[in-house]
Amino acid sequence: MMTEGKLKKLPIAISLAALALAGCGDSGSSGGGGGENTGGSRSQIRIVGSSTVYPFSTAVAEQFVRNNPGMKAPIIESTGTGAGFKLFCAGVGTQHPDMVNASRRIKKSEFEDCRKNGVNQIIELPIGIDGLALVQGKNGPSFSLTQADVYKAVAATPFGKPNTAKTWKDVNPSLPAAPIQVYGPPPTSGTRDAFAELIMEKGCDSDPAMKALKESDKDKHKEVCTKVREDGAYVEATENDNLMVQKVAGNPGTVGILGYSFLGENADKVRGIPIGGVMPTSDTISSFEYPGARPLFVYVKGEHLSAIQGIREYISEFAKGWAQNGYLLRRGLIASPADKMGAANQAAKDLKPIDGADLK
Repeated sequence: MMTEGKLKKLPIAISLAALALAGCGDSGSSGGGGGENTGGSRSQIRIVGSSTVYPFSTAVAEQFVRNNPGMKAPIIESTGTGAGFKLFCAGVGTQHPDMVNASRRIKKSEFEDCRKNGVNQIIELPIGIDGLALVQGKNGPSFSLTQADVYKAVAATPFGKPNTAKTWKDVNPSLPAAPIQVYGPPPTSGTRDAFAELIMEKGCDSDPAMKALKESDKDKHKEVCTKVREDGAYVEATENDNLMVQKVAGNPGTVGILGYSFLGENADKVRGIPIGGVMPTSDTISSFEYPGARPLFVYVKGEHLSAIQGIREYISEFAKGWAQNGYLLRRGLIASPADKMGAANQAAKDLKPIDGADLK
């Protein structure tokens, strides 16, 4: 897994001149009505966002260059989902990205920020499914967790009280007496957002009082349910993820949080941890039986479709990759169910902006 908080760039056909060109343009075009005025020209697609989607996006870029002679390779930066949306929503023009990779759906607040800055044509493409996998070293004691176990171990104030748990056994008597140490994504990561929503909040809401709190005070509920410990029990994985895997593999009892697509790459070092008795597998994730299953997205700036050469072709190439027998499945992407894939294929053809009415 490539850390969401650490910038990485696709190392193909990127020159200093192209980078300089990508950053130039009419700064006044970042606001206003949207339109086709991109304030200059740029000969390469620019994509930012999620590190989870990054490997898929780069794989598509390789095919895009191969199948479209004469077109330059896209510039792809792994900025993290949250940071990616900030860049994407900052405005219209060649100084702003054309697309953003996301390991969660765009938030209502981000959609509104886009609109404020003249980005009115936001096209949403669900590319497939990934799982938020919890992993442990293959040489450590095997154990299973529930969402409540994880919440009690990682939350700063589980159920509103300071966290005093030192070992997994403190959380649940059936678990090993190993020190709690969880390596997870930083706040800028969409994986962190997914972890909060799919694991932490669900574990928190196992207490009826917390469910009631959600109705009476949403902000307090969010703080109690999603704020993580700062005493060393939760370690933000801002370093190289291979190092994180090594740490988990070499320290029995430690837990890492990875996208499922990266679990297979390190199967010789780590194994998945069942959540609620369900192992992370392609079948349990595609059916959403596994609690950590989540859809992945790419968002396209409609105002740039005609102005930046290759965007339509790149999207078409992505759709080939996410197909039931597409090459992205060999890279670890899990195909969407037939109905969802049909909708995604249609979205890739129509390129119709979303209205944002159902966003949260």
